[in-house]
Amino acid sequence: MKNTKQPLAEVFGYPITDQSAEAKRYRKYRLCPFKNDVPNCTKDAATNPLGICSIYHENEVAITCPIRFRQDWIIVDNAAEFFFPTGTKWSSLANVEIDTPTGRSIENADFVLVAYDDKGDIYDFGVLCVQAAYARGDLRALFEFYMSHSIANQLTDWPNQFCYPRPDYLSSSQKQLVPDLLFKGGLFNSWKKKIAIALHKNFFETLPPLKEVKKEAAEIAWMIYDLKPDSGKLQLQKVDVVYTEFQSTLKAITEPASIRLKNFMNGLQEKFDAQ
Repeated sequence: MKNTKQPLAEVFGYPITDQSAEAKRYRKYRLCPFKNDVPNCTKDAATNPLGICSIYHENEVAITCPIRFRQDWIIVDNAAEFFFPTGTKWSSLANVEIDTPTGRSIENADFVLVAYDDKGDIYDFGVLCVQAAYARGDLRALFEFYMSHSIANQLTDWPNQFCYPRPDYLSSSQKQLVPDLLFKGGLFNSWKKKIAIALHKNFFETLPPLKEVKKEAAEIAWMIYDLKPDSGKLQLQKVDVVYTEFQSTLKAITEPASIRLKNFMNGLQEKFDAQ
């Protein structure tokens, strides 16, 4: 399924080479097949959404939209297996607001899975966070070009164009993952509630080494997914799960990279001399 010339992998839920009636309908009406909060894609803007679900990077797929992880709701099932004992009655709530003591909402939890009894009373919960990758490059121009004529432009030799798209895993970690762990993760951990984090395998592989523990001792479950070709589409599949404790994970992810002061000073000198 990989097109070496075109960095787009999926648009409005379908591979860019899919010219079936169903794929054309989703592109025409800008629909989202992955259970967005509304039928249409709303990425970037509701009126003119950037309907890119995933892109190719170095012959592999990078998921760039968090809604893409909702396919068949397997992330919710997998999180429930970590949070609750077998046989627990549970349900899920999306985009749950987290209020400050003054009542002002400052954050949302992607999903909160709740365990309830026969009367419908909640007695436990766990939090599921979804981490997609930010993308660098001019995705909007590429998207509009493809949408203008999806058949003719699916084979465009885009590497010769300006601002070739690529996933930015470092920014994704610094701007989304780390703040989520510091604030939301710290809050839920202080309540002794488990956290599950769903992310793509290529994103996880860019993280520093994490100290693994057994499932029974884990406070965080890293649920790692990939997109695999199947019957002409890309299907979300869980490929691994890594269990960690909260404090050791936070220390590993927030610890500054090991960069020697001398090397940094040499870089400053080179930049200064060039000016």
